[in-house]
Amino acid sequence: MLKVRVIPTLLWKNFGLVKGVSFNSWRRVGPVLPAIKVYNSREVDELILVDIMASLEDDVPDHDSVQDFSIECSVPFTVGGGIKDKSAILSLLHAGADKIAINSSAYTNPGIINESAKTFGAQCIVASIDARRNDQADYKCYSHSGTKITNKNPFDWAKELEDRGAGEILLTSIDHDGAMKGYDIELIERVVSSVSIPVIASGGAGSYKDMIDAIKIGGASAVAAASIFHFTELTPAGAKVALAKAGIAIRKNYTGV
Repeated sequence: MLKVRVIPTLLWKNFGLVKGVSFNSWRRVGPVLPAIKVYNSREVDELILVDIMASLEDDVPDHDSVQDFSIECSVPFTVGGGIKDKSAILSLLHAGADKIAINSSAYTNPGIINESAKTFGAQCIVASIDARRNDQADYKCYSHSGTKITNKNPFDWAKELEDRGAGEILLTSIDHDGAMKGYDIELIERVVSSVSIPVIASGGAGSYKDMIDAIKIGGASAVAAASIFHFTELTPAGAKVALAKAGIAIRKNYTGV
């Protein structure tokens, strides 16, 4: 059985971390480096850092800052935001990123997934999908930090991204983002059933039970979360204890499991 990962998400905006609701009303939660140092001591499996302004401002994450962050990061480190070509990927890998999350540019240039997976390996390429329900109660994909609707649905798009070489899917529900009322289980379940690569569930975690549901019902291979770790007393280590008690394989046995 594959071991499930618990992954804090760090949303980076203008030199600091923020958290919002449904990709809006961004609230500052502090600087990046201290957060990374704290998570290093809290038994996380990976970290995801997304520059939420990069695609909006036609920019890429700052190479020097990523290098500073990666020095302090002792777990696999995924970086995303504004990635447009292989040179940007190479720069971030040289700066210390282990994986690269690609979202907006894949809609206008889907070949970037093929090219980057072929050059750097599928294990390095995380295809990021931000989705929400439309008025017809179906789902659509959004780009540019949730500001632009596309003509893609997340299920067919996830399959295409897999076929193009992506190693895993980072799936975020815009509707559930930051609300801490649970993941969008239907969205997760339908995307998981569309692909054979791992799916990281993101957007909405408010309790350990939400994470258990995303895995046991939705079929997610990993759970990503931000608000639950920033604004409650719940921790990644506590999440792993709860997952293990629910019979879910985790990366390591912890005291109390």
